[in-house]
Parts: sequence; C-alpha cells; structure tokens
Amino acid sequence: MKNNTSEPPGRINRRSNVINLPKETSLNTLNPSTPSVVRDKLYTSVDSMVHQMRPVMPVHCLRPATIMSTTKWFLRQFPGEVLYAVKTNPDPQVLRYIARAGVKNFDVASIVEVKQVADVLPDAKMYFMHPVKSREAIRSAYFDYGVRDFSLDSHEELNKILAVTNHAQDLNLYVRMAMTSDKAAYSLAGKFGVPLEQAASLLSATRKAADKLGLCFHVGSQCMNPDAYTHAIQTAVDLLTQNDVRLDVLDIGGGFPSIYPGLMPPALISYMKTIKKAIKSHPMLSECKIVCEPGRALVAEGGSVVVRVELRKGNMLYINDGTYGSLFDAGHPGFVYPVKAMRPEGTLSSELAEFGFFGPTCDSLDTMKGPFHLPKDIAEGDWIEIGQLGSYGATMRTNFNGFFSDTTVEVGDKPLLSIFGGVN
Repeated sequence: MKNNTSEPPGRINRRSNVINLPKETSLNTLNPSTPSVVRDKLYTSVDSMVHQMRPVMPVHCLRPATIMSTTKWFLRQFPGEVLYAVKTNPDPQVLRYIARAGVKNFDVASIVEVKQVADVLPDAKMYFMHPVKSREAIRSAYFDYGVRDFSLDSHEELNKILAVTNHAQDLNLYVRMAMTSDKAAYSLAGKFGVPLEQAASLLSATRKAADKLGLCFHVGSQCMNPDAYTHAIQTAVDLLTQNDVRLDVLDIGGGFPSIYPGLMPPALISYMKTIKKAIKSHPMLSECKIVCEPGRALVAEGGSVVVRVELRKGNMLYINDGTYGSLFDAGHPGFVYPVKAMRPEGTLSSELAEFGFFGPTCDSLDTMKGPFHLPKDIAEGDWIEIGQLGSYGATMRTNFNGFFSDTTVEVGDKPLLSIFGGVN
C-alpha cells in the first residue's frame, strides 16, 4: 500500500498510524515503545521482510489477500448473513479487508469495539452480542451509534436494555441459549446462556419487547465436529416448538475452526454442508433470517508473528514474544502453532527437532511447551515465523515487563497452513 501522507520522514502520521521512514532508517533504531505500524509497502514474503528489516522486536505480519479470499469463501458458502466477530482481530486494516471482501455486519462485544468499527466503517451494521453489558455501553451504543441489535441471557439484562433505551420499539433482541461445548477446543459453556429449563419465560418476555426476536447460541471456540451445529440447531428448534414462539432470526454463533498442528478439524466445507442440511430439515426456519459470527476462521490464516531467538538452552528457546504478548494460546490452553525458521545469512539444518519456548518476561508462566518442530541447529539470532495468529494474536498483547511491539507489516505470501483447501 502506498503512503500518501505528506509528513516529513521519520514523523508519525497520527491520522493513519503510519511511520514514514527515510530509506536509511532501520526499525532497529526505533524506541520499542514508539508506535510502529509500517504499511507503506507490501513485502512479497515474510522471508524478504526479515532479510530487509532484521527486526529486533516481534513483527506482526498481515496477509491482505488471504483475509479477503477466506472471507469471500465464507460469504459464498454460508446460507445466510455473516457477522465478523471483531474481538478476534479489531485491527483497522483487517476491518477494511473484511468489509472490502463483502461483509457488512459486525459482531461487537464492547463499546470500544463499537467505536472502532464506527470509526473505520461508518456504514457498517453492528450487533452488540455480549450477553452482559453495562448500562453506559447500551446507552451509548443505542443513542450515539445507532445499534439496534442486542443479545441477552436473563430477565435482568432484558429489563436493563429496555430501561436504558426508554423501552424503544425498534429493538432486535437475541436470547442466548446455553449450549454444551464438548466438541470444541475452547468450551464456552457455563458463563453465558439461559438454561433451557428457564428459556421459555425469557423468550416470551423478549418476544413482547422486541421488534424482531432472535435466538442465538455458541457451540464453543475451535469447534472440531460439524455435528455440534446440527445438535444446537435441533435444540433451538425444539425449544421454539415446545413453547410456540415465532422467531425472526436464528444466530448460530461462531466456533468455526482454523487449523493447527495436532488440531486438524474437518474441511470447512463439511461444516457448511452440515449447517445447510440442518436448516433445510426444519421448515420453521425457512422464514427466519440465518446469521453467524465467524472470527477465527476468517482471519487466523491472515496473520503471523515473527520472533527472534535470544538464547537457546537445550531444546528450550528464549524468544522475544510470549504468553503475555501474541502467544497467549500457546501457553494455556497450549495451542501448537505452525512455525518456520529463518536465517538470512546462512543455511539451517534440514533435520528437525522438538522445541519449547520461553517468552521474554520474568514470569515462569511465560512458557509454551509446544512441541514446535524447528531445525535442530536453530540458535540465537535466528528468526521464527509463528503462523495462524491473525486471530487472538495481536489482540491479546499486554505491556507486562515492558515487552511490547505493535510493528505490523503486510506480506504477500501464503499462510503456513490452510483449512480452506487451496482457496488462498
């Protein structure tokens, strides 16, 4: 992407959050605390970026073509409307790529996410799908940003929404149904969702208050079995039938998986076929709008992070990012990400060995067991690309111990792994 600003070299353009660097300036000379989102060029590959930049801090790599192609695939295959789950990656450029690919609806979970989407995409439609919201967030979303779609899982939350909006007549309200998550890597059961035995009265009360009534659920993050959606849709239909409730929208939530070493779900097309079959088998759903809230599946492959090895002790590598940074999921619950080692000057062994990572902080919890398969001779000064971090990577970063980097570049090569069967 071209940098069209007129800021002097080395100045930060506050409007676009881009640093304009003179050619002789290296990112190595920048203060690590300086905002350093660099998008004035598209690197052909991660390797070329490392060769040119030799980064001393972690670098987040976005793949615009990947994000747009996976999003377009999802829009073609899903039998309804797609809401992008902003929490997975709220980066402004990611939001633009998602919108450019055709997504017009966004699932937001906080008033901050509402503002982020509104600032970047003023015409986007937002669904406030967090079941528990502050009164201030509801008020601002409704009156300041025109949000009309809200989820809830209790009478208390319903009454809160109605009170704050002055019992508005244009509310689209979604009752979140509790759902087991035994087929997902991340179970979301227990925190949200009205129990089925309590759902009838909440559905009835919400039906009376809502302009449009929705029912939603979440099968769990990184769902490994498409049949989880069949079971959830059947449960929703049974609930509606037993209580003779007219439904306007069925939101089947997120949970659509990406692919990781040791965590290989079926191809995404099998999820789409299963969902289409389940919806078609229930005539009552033919008059409902169907929506979903994918996040990970759209953007995981579209991002990675490049780290540098600072020290090696046996088969443990000390790297400059960790669980307090982009690699939270590699610590607990222990996701294993695809990796690729890089040594711009010299060659690496073709023989692989199993390694674990220690992050840069002083906390011993900053540990990623892996195993990560890397060249057996990897050493201090080598770089590692860690893939599938377009979701929940940059989003989860903290400033703990002063270790933080928001340096971001765009690259044109393929992701290290893909669940889309060649779509990229």
